[in-house]
Amino acid sequence: MRRKALSSAQIIPLGFLFLILIGTGLLLLPFATASGQSAPFLTALFTATTSVCVTGLVVVDTFCYWSAFGKGVILVLIQAGGLGLVALSSSLILMLRKSVTIRNRALVRDSFDLDSLQDVLRFLRRVIFGVFLIEGVGAVLYAIAFIPQYGVLRGIWYAVFHSISAFCNAGLDLIGPNSLLPYQNDPYVLTVTMLLIIVGGLGYIVWFDFFTTAQESKKGRFGVRWFFRHIGEHTKLVLCTTGILILLGAGVTLALEANNEATLGTLPWGGKILNAFFQSVTYRTAGFAAVPQSGLSDGSVLFGSAMMFIGGSPMGTAGGIKTVTLAVLLLSAFSYVRGRADTVIFRRSIHPSLIRKAAAILFFSLFLSLVSTVLLVAVDGVPLSDAIYEVFSATGTVGLSRGLTPQLSVFGRILIILCMYLGRIGPISLALFFQTDLSGGKNIHFAQGRYYVG
Repeated sequence: MRRKALSSAQIIPLGFLFLILIGTGLLLLPFATASGQSAPFLTALFTATTSVCVTGLVVVDTFCYWSAFGKGVILVLIQAGGLGLVALSSSLILMLRKSVTIRNRALVRDSFDLDSLQDVLRFLRRVIFGVFLIEGVGAVLYAIAFIPQYGVLRGIWYAVFHSISAFCNAGLDLIGPNSLLPYQNDPYVLTVTMLLIIVGGLGYIVWFDFFTTAQESKKGRFGVRWFFRHIGEHTKLVLCTTGILILLGAGVTLALEANNEATLGTLPWGGKILNAFFQSVTYRTAGFAAVPQSGLSDGSVLFGSAMMFIGGSPMGTAGGIKTVTLAVLLLSAFSYVRGRADTVIFRRSIHPSLIRKAAAILFFSLFLSLVSTVLLVAVDGVPLSDAIYEVFSATGTVGLSRGLTPQLSVFGRILIILCMYLGRIGPISLALFFQTDLSGGKNIHFAQGRYYVG
């Protein structure tokens, strides 16, 4: 009997799992650690998972625990996890000038959530070119600051590592045990980091829409109003939602932490504003920290957890439920309250199936986060605020922590590993992984029942 081929919904999660297992095996090698001794299995597994899932939570300090080989493995895992195994393998096929099968094209389409197979390879080439171009520019910008501090070779290595880590929204660093706290008063390094995080989190569709519209603007019709009118509705929604969230995050952080001496309280007002914006940007799946996260007030912990839950935008390197998911649900709610039959934004309606998908993503992601928080508090006995911050950071693939990660028990570490993995592939993807063929029942319609909500 012929074996049934795996679907895209099964291959993509298995691809991430395969990367994690390969990375774990490489990090278990004795020469992967600075001490020359094999790392404990759970440490290697946790580090491989946080790298592939571009999260940034760590149980050991990356800068001193791993050797140059181990750090190289981590960097490759971050890049592979940021792009995805399907995109990476298809890119290698293209570079080797081999033909890409229809099945592989379908996998690329599904991994990037595209509408059709048309121009899939062109889209993939643009993604790869764009990723390496932006990471290369980021590395050059970082090198300007790092080479004078660390020397040429080490400065270049740090520049490349942190450019890839920031763009992929991974949050792993080689600076030291306190992330980017040494650069708390360095506007240049923090600004470069924020730009890489934001660009990586906007999504590839937004990039290409910008590029195409910019090409049109060369014909002499350029202007802010003209540009905004001609970009796609998805790009408009992403930019508006992202801008609002960054400003909101910075404002709330500044209001809650400006007088907190454990975070922003000791900084001059210029430093307070800079670090408030950095905290707002890094909340949404980046994981770099320029202020001590353990010093945040309870209000900031709850607000930050909500921001981590939202995350970045679709088809990018960020995690979370995504900005468009939040926007679609809010717009749908407002449309219902105003008595409108359709949900409309920028004179375009949102299809009901998209609203249903957004609601499912919100429900399953919130369910995963809340259940994991309860389990972590119940088993490890950690403070609720720390548990919420840790779990939402893991499911949102952020990487911020209040110092809890290294203190977790074996159960706690396994739980966070699962949260990072599910956060990267999405709880919906796991449900589709086990989904059976229900095509025979899709056209069956039942009589409507009478139910009451609200």
